[in-house]
Amino acid sequence: MLIAITREVSPSIINCELTHLPRMAIDYVLACEQHRRYQAALESLGCRVVTLPAEAHLPDAVFVEDVAIVLDEIAILGRPGVASRRPEVAGVAPALQDYRSIAAIEPPGTLEGGDVLRVGKVIYVGHSGRTNQAGIEQLHRLVSGYGYSVKAVEVSGCLHLKSAITQVAGEILLINPRWVDQAEFEGMDFIEVDRGEPYAANALLIGASVICPMSFPRTQELLSRQGIPVVSVDVSELQKAEGAVTCCSLVFKMSAEVI
Repeated sequence: MLIAITREVSPSIINCELTHLPRMAIDYVLACEQHRRYQAALESLGCRVVTLPAEAHLPDAVFVEDVAIVLDEIAILGRPGVASRRPEVAGVAPALQDYRSIAAIEPPGTLEGGDVLRVGKVIYVGHSGRTNQAGIEQLHRLVSGYGYSVKAVEVSGCLHLKSAITQVAGEILLINPRWVDQAEFEGMDFIEVDRGEPYAANALLIGASVICPMSFPRTQELLSRQGIPVVSVDVSELQKAEGAVTCCSLVFKMSAEVI
């Protein structure tokens, strides 16, 4: 059983943090409808969706991925790189306590889940504008006892590591090589996004299928040609807030203790 923790869209999303995108008008009603369809896609792929209420005064709270990293053995509360997002952590922690023991990144470390890509027992962490070296070092100390290795990866031109690269099959990564160096991911195979769709590298692997934004059809075709089943969802309003499909959920296996 997979659990997918999500949070409803805040009416204040129009005031979201932006780094690489210009501010555009966000249709709140449409954003909520797109988010519901995203949740339905998670359910269709076998996830039990846990829905947290909107945080009215936290514009970016729908992007729950950034505030925690959930491994099979432990959940680690992140510490967002911008101060306005740090209050989001307290709202997600109680939901995670039902499934995992909890640890946390402490000051001066910053770590956002969008910078964390786990492939087997290797955890790649984007050294970005949101995640610093102190946060990466703390993560290493917290997970090394469980047999994980942590590798820092430089990110440029985008918000998070998973803006540039995600896992789309067992040893296959979807990558925008202009934002991250594929040489950092030794032993992996790669599918490059269509050059006209630079943000298409953010895809969410659930089982054998991949959830992708509807706005990147040419990259979806590349995945389909490799035999990877694609579930296309329209998240255009959330994309205006510099979000994507991995950002809107924390997906993990339910532990045996709580089945």
